Amino acid sequence: MKEKVVVITGASSGIGRAAAHLFAVSGAKVVGVGRNESDLGSLRDELRSVSGSIKVHLADITETSQVDRLVSETVQHFGHIDVLVNSAGIIKNGSIEDTTLDDWDKMMNINLRSAFYLTQKCIPHLVKTKGNVVNVSSVTGLRAFPNVLAYCVSKAATDQLTRCSALELAPKGVRVNAVNPGVVVTNLHKRGGMSEENYETFIDNASNTHPLGRAGTPEEVAELIAYLASDRASWITGATYEIDGGRAQTCAR
Repeated sequence: MKEKVVVITGASSGIGRAAAHLFAVSGAKVVGVGRNESDLGSLRDELRSVSGSIKVHLADITETSQVDRLVSETVQHFGHIDVLVNSAGIIKNGSIEDTTLDDWDKMMNINLRSAFYLTQKCIPHLVKTKGNVVNVSSVTGLRAFPNVLAYCVSKAATDQLTRCSALELAPKGVRVNAVNPGVVVTNLHKRGGMSEENYETFIDNASNTHPLGRAGTPEEVAELIAYLASDRASWITGATYEIDGGRAQTCAR
């Protein structure tokens, strides 16, 4: 990944932050995008001394004008874009009966619409570099889970966005893949409204719901993202990779 320019959304925390670390230490020039200025600042400070470089970019990726600015400033600063990692996402509880329209719209806008629009804007630059896109989806894109309806739908749509865009961009030499994590220890669920006590129980229960007996780490998912973004995966496109401790192989429980 040396000298590759990698744009990563959701870089201020969780999987996106772990990916930013891994790409930077691998020699890439990372553009870390997020909404939390303090967390982005600490990411920049952590990566000052590594072999690659980091440029943090404060933005709300649901705003099209801010996405336009992100792409134009990245190309102006680095000259090109090689990899896009769509990692930004949110989760909210809710069933078909009680999911509010506001929660539905927020999850679709952040989890799906922003990935679509940013990918669309990056395509001309990715075509020039024969680059690629890695979307961070979820096991919920592959399997149904209760009480997270909108999140499941947004991730299933992310998988189909991955497959359709991969098919359309393959003739231009651009690959598109997705990773589908199971439960990973991040702030995602707590930011979605889960209490600290309930979150601890949720993570502990991963030993029962995941055949490998535990929740995953952001660093483990980042390794798969980096592999798919690298030339080692040059003949892989349109794939949705389960990285979930076997969660997608189980029955609901």
